[in-house]
Amino acid sequence: MSGPGGRHPIGVVAERTGLTQEVLRVWERRYGVVTPARDAAGQRVYTDADVERLRLLRRATHGGRSIGSVVGLSTVELARLVQEDDAARAVEVAGPGAGLDERVEAALRHVRVLDAMALETLLRRAAARVGAGVFLEELAAPFMRRVGEEWHGGRLTPAHEHLATSVLQRVLLGMVSALSPSEDAAALVVCTLSGDRHEVGVMLAAATAAAEGWRVVYLGADLPARDVVTAAVTSDAEAVAVSIVFVESVETMAAELRLVRGGLPLSVPVLVGGPGAESVLAASPAGEFVHVPRLAGLQAALRRIWRDVPDAAHA
Repeated sequence: MSGPGGRHPIGVVAERTGLTQEVLRVWERRYGVVTPARDAAGQRVYTDADVERLRLLRRATHGGRSIGSVVGLSTVELARLVQEDDAARAVEVAGPGAGLDERVEAALRHVRVLDAMALETLLRRAAARVGAGVFLEELAAPFMRRVGEEWHGGRLTPAHEHLATSVLQRVLLGMVSALSPSEDAAALVVCTLSGDRHEVGVMLAAATAAAEGWRVVYLGADLPARDVVTAAVTSDAEAVAVSIVFVESVETMAAELRLVRGGLPLSVPVLVGGPGAESVLAASPAGEFVHVPRLAGLQAALRRIWRDVPDAAHA
């Protein structure tokens, strides 16, 4: 249902379009995608037509098009373009023998024969065709889960796992670099803690945040809690995301996580995800951390954080 006069505050628009408030502001400032009015308090308010146009722009950009290439199109032209792109992807990506599940299997075949070039080409092309969000959640993450399953089952060697990891890392780093945020974007510190050297999960988190318009402060793997806190304070981070994959000692990892929480203001959420997160959080005080078991959960949490930031702070 529309707000008064068919207008909506920016938080509602973010929820309905899937765009973060930061991306909305950047698109308005740089590209003039819509021209929202202001209410009596000076806050942005959007019409139903604005919401529809922004929804179409998001679909076009997540399909691989740059915002600069589509911003000049009318809403009718945008709708036609998005429809054409959806139809093309249905043939190229989701058709028989070419769906995302099939691409995961194809990527595994490249890993088995140690063909790094073919694997990187497949991953880069898939990312360009389906967009960052779909690629991360529906191809990259399932691909690495399958690699882990095959490795633990003895069907892949450490060499296979290292090749898959290094290739995906290159692709993800390229994505993070390409998704450059505005200078005033909110900062998210991303890392793993001491003893956890598994970097792919944290890179998936970094790419997800970058796709949502955040400025990613990427610390990599195996960081002491005190260094994470220092980085968050120095970068004036709005949140910290910790990936937990390998847990040698639940108690030790939980203690490190508590040090991160204790060193930050309560207004800075600590988001925790990864295969090892559940056991560590079970040994941690309830309510102190935000569990994000999948990339979609991380995406939703980042959007909630943006909605909690007063619009006046970013006007």
